[in-house]
Amino acid sequence: MPERNTKETASLAVEQRWPLETELVGLRFDLVAEEAYELYPQYTIGLHAWFLGQIQQLDPELSAQLHDVETEKAFNIAGLSGQFSTHSRSLQLQAGKPYHWHVNGFTQPVVAVLARWLKQLPEYVALKNAPLKIRQVSLAPAPMTYNELATVESGRSLSLTFVSPTSFRRKGHHLPLPWPRNVFHSYLRRWNEFSSQPVDQDDFLDWVDDHVVFQRHELISEKIAAGKRGSVTGFTGAVTYGLGAKAERPEYVQLFYTLGHYAPYCGTGHKTTFGLGQTRLGWHLSQAEPQAVPAAQRLLADRIDELTTYFINQKKRTGGSRAQDSAETWATVLARRELGDSLQAIAKDLGIPYETAKTYSKLGRRSLREKE
Repeated sequence: MPERNTKETASLAVEQRWPLETELVGLRFDLVAEEAYELYPQYTIGLHAWFLGQIQQLDPELSAQLHDVETEKAFNIAGLSGQFSTHSRSLQLQAGKPYHWHVNGFTQPVVAVLARWLKQLPEYVALKNAPLKIRQVSLAPAPMTYNELATVESGRSLSLTFVSPTSFRRKGHHLPLPWPRNVFHSYLRRWNEFSSQPVDQDDFLDWVDDHVVFQRHELISEKIAAGKRGSVTGFTGAVTYGLGAKAERPEYVQLFYTLGHYAPYCGTGHKTTFGLGQTRLGWHLSQAEPQAVPAAQRLLADRIDELTTYFINQKKRTGGSRAQDSAETWATVLARRELGDSLQAIAKDLGIPYETAKTYSKLGRRSLREKE
């Protein structure tokens, strides 16, 4: 790749200044594919790894925390948006076409390291075999603090647009519906973790159950391979929530609107660090189009789901997370092998040894042959 022009780097960085006290910020990257590249359907794993690798160069401790800590993560990333074509069961990036990518941070340490990163931004987002040239970085959504969010203007309705598949975990299954309690629970968990203004979770969510209603919605469901293994059924589209006539408790009315404005920073539901649950404030259906999930990703997700069901039944263990996790891992390895991915790439993405991936692939193939 060519060396980056230092004047161009400086101009990118100058545009992205924000106050030192900033705790929440969103970055939009305008990218271009200089050639036609192929991406494997689970490329968001590569985006996730590349981003954390960038942070590691600046703050290894923070990068390890963002990668390893089991509690809420203080960042999320989107998948790429733009014009894809399906080629050989992979995703095709078109030469010269623009693509967009979002990164959000919502603690002061993460925002501070993002500011440092922008001052020495690389020329390319270095996806495996598909480098994307960074043309511009802009702020979306704008820099904020938690205190500023806590005083946003309230009203009687709130619209949110879910621009990437969004889902929740409920009793070991995916819930692909924007049920108010689940939606606001996902925001409140992060708010309580990072804002230093914790709220009684159960009491607020009971209030949501009693007083938050659907006023309008336009939704579709999509199945997608998301995260390191398994598939997710999620929804995209827009929802308008309203407050019932008996919704009292001004502090909870305010929190309802505050969390709605928090959503574009923190995302909705689970697997937000792998591109799911990207959320916009307002009704923006044009940003949540069905083709946002390319056919190759749906194909992989369907095959993973099919294999997961088979392996669980074949093992005769349908209960417990260990059986589900094991079946999803076997299914992901085998489905990606069927699509032509190398065992080395699969092992790296799943964070398992090469020999383990090789064993899973052999056992999965043998199991399928026995089925025939």
